[in-house]
Amino acid sequence: MRDFPFDAVLFDCDGVLVDSEPITNRVLAEMLNELGWAVSLQETLRIFTGKAVRDELPLIESRTGKRPGPEWFEAFRARRNAALDRELVEVPGAPQAVRAVREAAGGRIAVASGADLRKVGLQLRKVGLAECFGAHVYSGQDLPRSKPHPDVYLAAARALGADPARCAVVEDTVTGATAGVAAGATVFGYSPDTCGHSSARALREAGVAHVFRHMDELPGLLAGWGAGR
Repeated sequence: MRDFPFDAVLFDCDGVLVDSEPITNRVLAEMLNELGWAVSLQETLRIFTGKAVRDELPLIESRTGKRPGPEWFEAFRARRNAALDRELVEVPGAPQAVRAVREAAGGRIAVASGADLRKVGLQLRKVGLAECFGAHVYSGQDLPRSKPHPDVYLAAARALGADPARCAVVEDTVTGATAGVAAGATVFGYSPDTCGHSSARALREAGVAHVFRHMDELPGLLAGWGAGR
């Protein structure tokens, strides 16, 4: 059997493992409307998907005349997490793909997310994937810079003892893909053409190595990467 071609596989969470963006952005739109910004769900998906809300504070302030503080963020996280706990489902095929990749990679997988760890942990538990990653779950919010900077991917690779240049990254947004490319990894772009994901064209322009549309493609795609190239 051909050896697995990557030292480790690093997964984004939102939009790759769980279908969370429509839920999170609905709550965000509701709370921004309460602040005075008449923003729609579609607009929040376009503006905020793949980004930390805290990084868009200047935009929020320019639209509302108010700068959300710690209490607002605490309320947002509480409402968001309650909605996720009620409604969250996995990305179709993601649990099966993760387990197959984990076996092929000898357990060398991690989650590298731009979301806070509490949210990521809640989501992984909700869809039964927490045990697949164990302690290897990392947040850009715990680092000086989050995505689109490469820090969280570099941290995840380092924790797994892997060379970032020999890691595969699985992403669904331009923000995340930019981070993976900057880390030196081979980035695979998930683009099912549904709300909350970047287009295949945008992902290619961000430098991803390959775009795929269905999670059941991922294990074979990774295992066969480099053959004939």
